[in-house]
Amino acid sequence: MPQLDPTWFVSQLFWLCVCFFTMLFIMGKIIAPRIADILAQRQRKIDDYLVKAHQIKEQAEESLQKYHEALAKATAEADEALAQTHRELAEYISKKQEDLAKKLSAKISEGEAQINAQKEQALKEVYGIAEVLAVDVVKKMGLKQISSQNLKDSLKKIAND
Repeated sequence: MPQLDPTWFVSQLFWLCVCFFTMLFIMGKIIAPRIADILAQRQRKIDDYLVKAHQIKEQAEESLQKYHEALAKATAEADEALAQTHRELAEYISKKQEDLAKKLSAKISEGEAQINAQKEQALKEVYGIAEVLAVDVVKKMGLKQISSQNLKDSLKKIAND
């Protein structure tokens, strides 16, 4: 094997050193800076993504806060609207109850007036019937000294008392 021949050791060491230092130079001046640049770009992108993620998180938190505020405001407005509607409904019901009470009171008064009028009419008819009946009873009993005018006057006195 020629690699193990001691006559060639010096030239092999020379070329080994030349190749090693050339490769070291190429790695140090060309390849390593490119790798370092790529790593730096990658780190910048990661940092940019982290910054953007942090900004998006802050925006999301702000949006969430605004949402909670809007929700609280909407809830308060809805509660107020509900309370206002409840008050208006209570007023409306109260007004309708008062109107109904007035109508019922008027109808009751009207009904009582009609009942009283019919009662008066019935009492007049009863007294008329009582007068006719009393005159007939007196005639059938044969009491000639009591006149029909006396009977009518007596019944009127009783009716007035």
